Order: sequence, then C-alpha cells, then structure tokens
Amino acid sequence: MKLILSDTPLRLPEIDRASVEWIDLSALNITNCVGCFGCWTKTPGKCVIRDDAVRVYPRIAASSHVLYVSRIQYGSYGTTMKTMLERAIPVQQAFIRLWHGETHHVQRRVVPKQAVIVAYGDLSEESKEIFQQLIARNAHNMSFETYRVVFATQDKLEQTVENEVQAWQKS
Repeated sequence: MKLILSDTPLRLPEIDRASVEWIDLSALNITNCVGCFGCWTKTPGKCVIRDDAVRVYPRIAASSHVLYVSRIQYGSYGTTMKTMLERAIPVQQAFIRLWHGETHHVQRRVVPKQAVIVAYGDLSEESKEIFQQLIARNAHNMSFETYRVVFATQDKLEQTVENEVQAWQKS
C-alpha cells in the first residue's frame, strides 16, 4: 500500500486513488498521546483513546511507501504530524532490541518502508539541518528501509507532492 499522510489540505488531481491512499490529518480529530502505555499493557497494539488516530496508525504500519507532508516547526515536524506520529506508538512493542548497536523498540507487524518526507514552512538552513538529523534518527523506529527529505516552499508544496507521487507510479 502507498500512503500520503499530510498535515494540510492538498489539491492533488493526478493521484490514482486505487493505488495511493491520502489522509489529510488536519481534517481529523486526533488528540495528544497521554503516555498511559495502555497500547502496550491493557490493549496491546491498540490505543485506548478512541479518536481518528486508531484508523490512521494501522495504515501507516501496513504501507510500503509513505509520503509524509509536514510543516517544519523549530526543526521538527509540525504539531499535527507530530501528534499523529506520537499516537502511532501502538505499532511498536514495549520490548527493546539491539539494532546496529542501539536500543530500539520491537515493531508490531510493520511493513518496511520507502519514505519521502516533504517538509515546508520554516526553511532556514538551521531548521533544515536539524530536521534532517531528526528524520535520520526516526528512520530506525519508523521502519524506513530508505528515505529522502525534500524541502518545499508553501507555493510549490502541491507540485512537489504531485511529482513525488508520479515517481511512485513510474516505479
């Protein structure tokens, strides 16, 4: 499955909806993780908060290709994307493993991913550098086999996303 996860509404007319699913997080009701770890202890693999996030994180886990579209804020994901990614913790288990000399959570039926992160917003060189470092660290816990970070200005965002989706469809 191929998935576009966006924190902003996009007009994407050229997307083949049969092969690419697009989720506009800004249109969903996703509350903050409360850190209860119920998804590990009470209801393993399922968040105890019943909102729209419970429909999204299984799709992230099942996707082989993910295109994350997120505003950069202070060198990190924007609030909407960060909230969703934090709520995706049920796709990991409480157990820790050593992987390349580092400790990481064991994944729970997560498909390895080809990921593209399209970042827009604060495009200062410092924010770009910090964001790229964050993505490199996140790649281990998000099951990225490969990933790329693409920076776009707000006025070129939709075209950048469309170009990335067209590249998926050609491969």
